[in-house]
Amino acid sequence: MTRNVELRVRKLDSTAADFKQQLTRLLAFEAETDDAIESAVARILADVKARGDAAVLEYTNKFDRIPNGATSMAAFDLGQDELQAALAALPAAQRAALQTAADRIRVFHERQKQELNGFTYTEPDGTVLGQRVTPLDRVGIYVPGGKAAYPSSVLMNAIPARVAGVKDIVMVVPTPDGVKNQMVLAAAAIAGVTRVITIGGAQAVAALAYGTEIIPAVDKIVGPGNAYVAAAKRRVFGTVGIDMIAGPSEILVLCDGTTDPDWVAMDLFSQAEHDELAQAILLCPDADYIAQVEASIHKLLPTMPRKDTITTSMTDRGALIKVRDMEEACEIANDIAAEHLEISAAEPQQWADRIRHAGAMFLGRFSSESLGDYCCGPNHVLPTSRTARFSSPLGVYDFQKRSSVLFVSEAGAQTLGKVAAELAYGEGLQAHARSAELRIQEKS
Repeated sequence: MTRNVELRVRKLDSTAADFKQQLTRLLAFEAETDDAIESAVARILADVKARGDAAVLEYTNKFDRIPNGATSMAAFDLGQDELQAALAALPAAQRAALQTAADRIRVFHERQKQELNGFTYTEPDGTVLGQRVTPLDRVGIYVPGGKAAYPSSVLMNAIPARVAGVKDIVMVVPTPDGVKNQMVLAAAAIAGVTRVITIGGAQAVAALAYGTEIIPAVDKIVGPGNAYVAAAKRRVFGTVGIDMIAGPSEILVLCDGTTDPDWVAMDLFSQAEHDELAQAILLCPDADYIAQVEASIHKLLPTMPRKDTITTSMTDRGALIKVRDMEEACEIANDIAAEHLEISAAEPQQWADRIRHAGAMFLGRFSSESLGDYCCGPNHVLPTSRTARFSSPLGVYDFQKRSSVLFVSEAGAQTLGKVAAELAYGEGLQAHARSAELRIQEKS
């Protein structure tokens, strides 16, 4: 529940003796492990694994408050005709926006596919080595339902899978009180989702991971969800792949003081409005400009429908940070490794060249983060909580796998066999060594 608090954005200065400690405390976030949630999820996963559809039906009726209670899983299985009907019934402007976003997302991810082709090379003795890239057979996409229904997430998760060549895309989406979000269904139609099942929660993750009588087991589960969904994804990892366990949304704005302060204030709001744990930070070398942004924050906040959420987020986890210069701002940005990084400056590229760690970079004053959320083309599923130091946005590569290919010629086996045998004997693995030596032809 949102607290009734007054917005007070913390202000930091990089020249302060304890700045690093203050920044560390600001960035600190560990998702609390709720023992009640963990134990409930463990029970649900075990129950679905044991009882299949019967358990999924029982939990879905209970948690999603299905009117009159569904009597079979068939009630949750939507046909392509219903998806197409949802698309056709959308207002023209919404339908056009969805289609434009989908087209742009597809064009961007097609380029990723072109760069991920396999390779082979032939050595002088005829040995051929290489890598083969193949798509996953079946993936599951979790889409939140109810108030947190995001058609854009359908596009961002399903389109890269389709571009990668995944043939079977199973989408699960809860429908609390039996209410279906028509834009979500329309997005599924546009994105090429092959099957939509209106279930959610840990039971949906379990069904996708283990399979039931009517729900096929998938190879990977992607998409955001609540604490129960996140806990379930953590537990089924290994049985299936997962994309990531995402933390609260983040935005970091590097500004040289030349952008309209109202724009920057609203960009900070764009992530703070997600939830109370979201993080919005400004780095700027101009103290007067920081004061202008702070004034814009207080001026614009009353106009925001989600002002209570923004207030809590920015009071608890937001900051306006005065830095020595833009060079230092870039160094701090690399340490923060934010999900969304805006470089709102007159010459953004010179600063972008200094950035090593960010989920996505938005260069220039007109590149608001919100455009990336919906329709620019790059994926909006991004690493959070400093994981951009070692992980990447969701992409075509997440729905493909690589297999090594080895064709060793007879001539190649003569030289490689001796090398392998020598190393195998050194490791005490005689069968490995003999397997290689048997292929070595004795010279007559």
